[in-house]
Amino acid sequence: MPLPAPSSPRVHRHTRNIRAEAYEREDGYWDIDAHITDAKTRVVELATSTLQPNQPIHDLWLRITVDLQLNIIEAQAVSDAVPYTGYCDTIGPSYKKLVGLNLLKGFRQGVKERLGGIAGCTHLTELASMLPTAVIQAFAGDVIPTGDTEVLQAGEQQPFQLNRCHALRTDGLAVAKFYPRWIAKIS
Repeated sequence: MPLPAPSSPRVHRHTRNIRAEAYEREDGYWDIDAHITDAKTRVVELATSTLQPNQPIHDLWLRITVDLQLNIIEAQAVSDAVPYTGYCDTIGPSYKKLVGLNLLKGFRQGVKERLGGIAGCTHLTELASMLPTAVIQAFAGDVIPTGDTEVLQAGEQQPFQLNRCHALRTDGLAVAKFYPRWIAKIS
C-alpha cells in the first residue's frame, strides 16, 4: 500500500537511494555490497564543480565480507562521486577498520568509535549502520534457521527472529498464529 496523497502540493528536489546486495561466496564467506547515492533535481553549484540535475553528488560503495558468525573479515569503500574531489574520496582505506567487528555485538558503537566524526565519511558511516539488518535478511533461511522445524533440527531454543520486532513478539498474535510452540504465557 503506498503512502497517502500528500496534504499539500510539492516539488521533488532530492533523491537518496540506498541499496544492499548480498552474495554467497564459494569460500563460504558472504559479501555485502552497499551503495548510496544523493542527487538533486536542479543544477548544483559545488565548490569544486557544477552538477547537472540528477547527477550524483554522492555515489559511494561499501563492501564487507562476513563469516557465518557475522564477523567482518574484510572491508573496502570506494567513492565514485563526491562533492570535494581529491578530499572526500581519500577516506576509503579507513573503512578497513570495520574488520574485526561483529554485526550483532556492539557493531554500531564500534563503527562510531572507529569511523565517527572526522575519522570517516558521514555518508559511508551511515551506510555501514544499516549493514546488520541487511545481513540478517540475507542470512535468513540460508544461514539462520527461521522456520520451526529447521530451528528444532539446529538445536536452537526458538527461531532467531522472535522478540526482535513488534510483530514477532512472543506474547503477540503473529507468534500465536505462526509459531504457536513459542508463544509466551500471558498473565
